[in-house]
Amino acid sequence: MAQNIGHVTIVVKDYDEAIEYYTRVLGFNLLEDTDMGNGKRWVLVAPAGTKGTSILLARAATEEQRNHVGNQTGGRVFMFLFTDDFKGDYIKMKEKGVKFVEEPRSEEYADVVIFEDIYGNRWDFLQPRQQK
Repeated sequence: MAQNIGHVTIVVKDYDEAIEYYTRVLGFNLLEDTDMGNGKRWVLVAPAGTKGTSILLARAATEEQRNHVGNQTGGRVFMFLFTDDFKGDYIKMKEKGVKFVEEPRSEEYADVVIFEDIYGNRWDFLQPRQQK
């Protein structure tokens, strides 16, 4: 049996500001933005060139959800964004105002750096090493 993860949800404050950040700053593609009625929208974004999992941007609808915007994992890295051009993409992201919380580092498994998205969720941005 083959399975895969279709979407991962990120709780956001506002649909339009989240779309702006993920598409203009991170360079993701807007895959869908469907009005579901009563102020709810189905918004999917994904990194350019991805063929798998996409991100559902879900506006916080309750106080509890609003309290978790930007801290969905209690301060741990939340998402892992892979690239095949670490240095080039890092420079572009930095120029677009992405907030990096450390300097890039070279680990045994990858070149990696942590950044925070518009709400403070932490992401690992990395280029994995080739497996031998």
